[in-house]
Amino acid sequence: MELINEKKAGVVLGLRMCDEVAFIAELGDTAQVPILSFADTIPSWASKKWPFLLQAIHNQYKQIHVVAAIVGTWHWRKINFIYEDTGSATFSILPYLIDALQEVGSSVDNMVPLTPLTSLFEVLEKLKRQQCKVFIVHTSLSLAQNIFLQAEKLSMMETDTVWITTTSITDHFDFLNSSVMSTMQGVLGVMTYYPQTGAQFKDFNMRFQRRYRLEHPEEFNSEPGIFALQAYDAVRAVALAVGGKRKAINMSNLIDQTEYNSSINGKELLQKILESNIKGLTGEFLFAEGLLSASNIFQIVNVVGRTYTRMGFWSEGLGFSRNILNERPMYNISMQILGQVVWPGGSSTAPRGWALPTSENPLLIGVPDFQNFKQFVNVRHDVGGVQVHGYSIDVFKAVVNHLPYHLPYKFIPYNGTYNSLVEQIYYKNFDAVVGDVTIVSKRCDYAEFSHPYTDSGVQIVVLRKSHVVNRSWLFLKPFTIGLWGLTACVNIYNGVVVWLVERRHHPEFNGSAWDRVGSLTMLTFTTLFALQGERLHSNLSRMTMLVWLFVAIVIIQSYTASLTSMLTVPRLQNSLDLKNSIFGCPNRGTFIYNFLKDSLGVPARNIRTFMSLTDYAQAFMNKEITAAILEVPYMKLFLAEYCKDFVVVGETYNLGGFGFVFPKGSPILPDISKAVLEVTETGQLLELEHALISSYNCSDSDSHNDSLGVTSFLGLFYITGATTTLTLVLYLLRSFMASNYVAKSKYFKGSKSITQQGKHDPDIDEWCMFAAEMEMKLEKLV
Repeated sequence: MELINEKKAGVVLGLRMCDEVAFIAELGDTAQVPILSFADTIPSWASKKWPFLLQAIHNQYKQIHVVAAIVGTWHWRKINFIYEDTGSATFSILPYLIDALQEVGSSVDNMVPLTPLTSLFEVLEKLKRQQCKVFIVHTSLSLAQNIFLQAEKLSMMETDTVWITTTSITDHFDFLNSSVMSTMQGVLGVMTYYPQTGAQFKDFNMRFQRRYRLEHPEEFNSEPGIFALQAYDAVRAVALAVGGKRKAINMSNLIDQTEYNSSINGKELLQKILESNIKGLTGEFLFAEGLLSASNIFQIVNVVGRTYTRMGFWSEGLGFSRNILNERPMYNISMQILGQVVWPGGSSTAPRGWALPTSENPLLIGVPDFQNFKQFVNVRHDVGGVQVHGYSIDVFKAVVNHLPYHLPYKFIPYNGTYNSLVEQIYYKNFDAVVGDVTIVSKRCDYAEFSHPYTDSGVQIVVLRKSHVVNRSWLFLKPFTIGLWGLTACVNIYNGVVVWLVERRHHPEFNGSAWDRVGSLTMLTFTTLFALQGERLHSNLSRMTMLVWLFVAIVIIQSYTASLTSMLTVPRLQNSLDLKNSIFGCPNRGTFIYNFLKDSLGVPARNIRTFMSLTDYAQAFMNKEITAAILEVPYMKLFLAEYCKDFVVVGETYNLGGFGFVFPKGSPILPDISKAVLEVTETGQLLELEHALISSYNCSDSDSHNDSLGVTSFLGLFYITGATTTLTLVLYLLRSFMASNYVAKSKYFKGSKSITQQGKHDPDIDEWCMFAAEMEMKLEKLV
């Protein structure tokens, strides 16, 4: 007020605290004096409320994306946000933080606003007892010093903790003494980046250090910090705005200095500043809606010992890089590209970011204490306490055994609906829920689910009914088309071979071509039912028919058995009238009731609820219901006990399956889901499922009677085909040798006169002996 009213200041620069800015902005608007603020974040609506308020430094809200990228690198699901309760953090940083963390799958577990009256000891002591161990600090430097000093006393700067500071703290690291820095061991900081190259910066740096050493010879560090650069750019922009007006007036030579002062009104000066477009030391000095453009590049630093190291950079849209000044810098969305981080406690291993439950503070797990389907969760209250057993409990214990760490837990029974049980997670009454809880969209509003450990979906079951279709052509059903065809081909092949061998001994096999076809056809099919051994004269044909008769007996008996089964075994009636059928479903807050009514269109009057598997079976027998709808895990259990009387019909309606429930963003959830997959892949989950249903020794004798195919008799066809082929080969070989023997005999008879004349032919004698031997061997072989 003194500057404006008494000193007649035309512009005011400074003010880093948001509450100070708000107060002075009102004065600036009243007096029409531009106020250039050095606050790192100003709400976007501030320029509309206070037109004479300008942000003279680059907006730092994008640093929140750097923080989120660091969190996302190590997959920390929850963070604690410690901030100074000012308008800057509340209106500018916090909304960006929430959105940025959601993009990397994380969320704010605790928001900790600090006021001058806040007891740091009590706040940090409370945070120490929380599971989340990732802390983001956005406060002034003086408050941050007290926070880290108190955190060190409470042993909160040890292994498995994470501390990240924003530019409001990190930008001061160059000016902190070593004792203060030692309390920040392992802290990761986001620092404002400014290029320290170029002739403009070198000239300013040289002049600044020379003057600073003259005025402050006791100071060791004379290099300018980011605040000096920001102030220089702001003053230079104002000077250029004023200087441009002064030059115009001096050239006119129309008014004196007093006239000049009065001519520089606030609106005109404000407009000149807003039109500034200069290359500053901290970047482009260009206003848009009363705000300088936001910073797009930040440095990542790591406090090590009593100082800090510059690890690399983060650039908007590109990610992390070790050096952005290279001709072709390498970028990565993961901060691990920057190298090894020294974490609190001097550890080189990335912290988990959350504290494991202990035996003194175990994981509180809610389990459903209902009356239905106790095979999955069975809660028993006895003198020794609460005992919880069942399939879901066994699966959870197997999953916990696959975790890479020890997880203490305690089961707490809950008597209520499944929906209300899941809601207890949201209200933090339970740390998790284990049981036969189905993954559905409505419940995802309150919690998150692990990977399902059962098959998903719901199915409809009905009583078996006799239902035979296509009775007129049922005699063809026992065999497939391929088997019918192969049988006919083999039968014809055997008939042809028998006819070929026996045709000389049966006059009826000869005659005209039409008579031969008829005889061949008759012989082909009569061989399927009678051996006719008395009519066969050759051992070759007898051998063929003996093997074929054995195959024919097997085929005929199989056909008879299959056809009999099709005529007598009840068939399933798969049609179901959803509108008029009476359905049974579980109760106690399950989603099946609404699924039947809303998704399948079943009227509410046609829905009955039951408590156990026995109730369903009894309701079927009493004809209270015509169908029941159950989730797949329940259905497997039901059919294991009543497989002979009931059958699943229709399609499976895919839903979520059973899963373990955890709070949103729970750091344990990813490990649990991975462990569920490991239990599944090792076969342990299948063993537990078999153990669940093995106690029900129900054997379904009414199995499906599928048509018999070629593969069922392929071995027999190989045998008979090989036998018939061997018969054919032997017959052709004998015929060939016999014909050669006849030819040689004729030749011998023609040469007999020569022998009688006293001449001896050894070739003829040798051939005659060979032919006689082969004929005897063939007869013996046959």
